[in-house]
Amino acid sequence: MVCPTGALREPSYIKEVLNAIADPEKMVVVQHAPSVSVTLGEEFGLKPGADVDGMLVAALRRLGFARVFDTGFSADLTIMEEASELAHRIATGGKLPMMTSCSPGWIKFVEEFYPEMIENLSTCKSPMEMMGAVIKSLFAEREGVDPGKIFSVAIMPCVAKKFEAGRPEHGRKGIPDIDAVLTTRELARVIRMRGMDLQSLAPERADTPFGERSTAGKIFGASGGVMEAAVRTAYHLLTGGELADLKVEAVRGFEGRKEAKLDINGTQIGVAVVSGLQNARMLLDEIRNGRDDIHFIEVMTCPGGCIAGGGQPLNADPDAIRARMQALYAIDRDEPVRTSHSNPAIQRLYKEFLGKPLGEKSHKLLHTHYARRAVMV
Repeated sequence: MVCPTGALREPSYIKEVLNAIADPEKMVVVQHAPSVSVTLGEEFGLKPGADVDGMLVAALRRLGFARVFDTGFSADLTIMEEASELAHRIATGGKLPMMTSCSPGWIKFVEEFYPEMIENLSTCKSPMEMMGAVIKSLFAEREGVDPGKIFSVAIMPCVAKKFEAGRPEHGRKGIPDIDAVLTTRELARVIRMRGMDLQSLAPERADTPFGERSTAGKIFGASGGVMEAAVRTAYHLLTGGELADLKVEAVRGFEGRKEAKLDINGTQIGVAVVSGLQNARMLLDEIRNGRDDIHFIEVMTCPGGCIAGGGQPLNADPDAIRARMQALYAIDRDEPVRTSHSNPAIQRLYKEFLGKPLGEKSHKLLHTHYARRAVMV
């Protein structure tokens, strides 16, 4: 929920980000979430769903960021770990249903109101935090830069990502994985402050190696996108083959709750996708009361997913939000690399640095833990 008059506003880190960019002792890098490119244009007069990815990258470079990365890359990384975790839980009789861990408002909701289900949460960090972790480990090592001198910024559709970045478990040796989060609206404010005309910028590509993503990583921005991306890779992990039709229609759409039964190599997998915490509460209560036919649950705090996040352009009607969702699925339809496990940059990352999904190094950098949290009254 947002204040329609703008009298209430999330804590802003614009000043800290601009100060870091101006500091010659710091290397300031930035990542942008999958949904940002199909929403930012609305702040500059473009129609809902217009994909401004290339112009977004160009604007971030002109603002002074030393590297521009795409969080879609680490969404692919999340899928590699999360799908592996799901396959492992199914094969070994682990805690089910497994529940996604990308949405920080959802995580806090479970910690406060359903602490007995904390073990059901995937231990994977969110894509934002995974990107932060590899930036301040592999990237810092290869660039020969002290991780403490890297200032890592995330452009996110979500106000709660500011809270997530401040969680003490997301970092090492006192150095946070993410130093500052700006919302889509805040980025638009900075672009205007610098006098840039977004539409006049020639499109540019994100920096490698963390700028290469599959379309599975891109559809993370829509409710059902995480589930669809995970199913594509889980099928590959469990069968060695590829899902015949990569489009998983049953988990697409704007509905607040979607369920499906999937046959993977003779094994029936029950999946559920919910957006909005009231829908999540109803499903969790069913599970609490004994329902046991669901293996994997995706939850996004905001109705419709990140495309309708609390940090997105205001006053979007349902048609605008659907246009944003349709834009992500059009990207998925039209681009060639559509599964996380087939992203060459992800393959190189495991070969050259991480080893394997759920391995010792990936577990140390890319996984986390949760704990019961007191309810504030």
